[in-house]
Amino acid sequence: MIRVFIVAASSLARAGLQNLAAGRDVEVVGSAPNFESLGGQWPDVEADVVLVEASGGQAEAVLDSLAASQLAAEATIVVLADRAEARWFADALRAGVRAVLPSDVSPEQLAAALEAAAAGLVVMHPGEVAAVLPATEPAAQPFAELAEPLTPRESEVLQMLATGLGNKEIAARLAISEHTVKFHVASILGKLGAGSRTEAVSLGIRRGLVLL
Repeated sequence: MIRVFIVAASSLARAGLQNLAAGRDVEVVGSAPNFESLGGQWPDVEADVVLVEASGGQAEAVLDSLAASQLAAEATIVVLADRAEARWFADALRAGVRAVLPSDVSPEQLAAALEAAAAGLVVMHPGEVAAVLPATEPAAQPFAELAEPLTPRESEVLQMLATGLGNKEIAARLAISEHTVKFHVASILGKLGAGSRTEAVSLGIRRGLVLL
């Protein structure tokens, strides 16, 4: 059984939270309109979690009051709040809040969050995770320098490979033999670490060796 103390500005909100939590292995042991009122009661309150209602644009004010009361150092705090700025979620967690949930959380989700917070875990609704942990693009891994750079002639051949020319056509354009073209292609594959002409072109493009 999780013992919960409710903090909400209005009596209607306090009653609503009590109904939301009741009967799900949760016992509401008291309520107060603000942290100042709770401060006088706290020494006599045997609560596992303080459930705070911070909807309706109250999020900033609630966080300021929580910091002033220093209650987070003594109690496990779970906050229900409307969607707020990403900075607020980060500040709430740094202030010692154990769980931040949307105001429309289901009774089952609330009960699970209260239990997890009481056990010492940090809980967030999946919809709010992105606010604290924004997605980042993975950093592109730079290519290592080629152990042996392409010669000017090999660069020409690679560029022609990229246009789809065969060995015979490349030989004609460069006025060299097909045997020499094959030699250059083999050298290009080896230097780029490619297993085929197509892969060599792909690697050449990614390395900036092929002009598109």
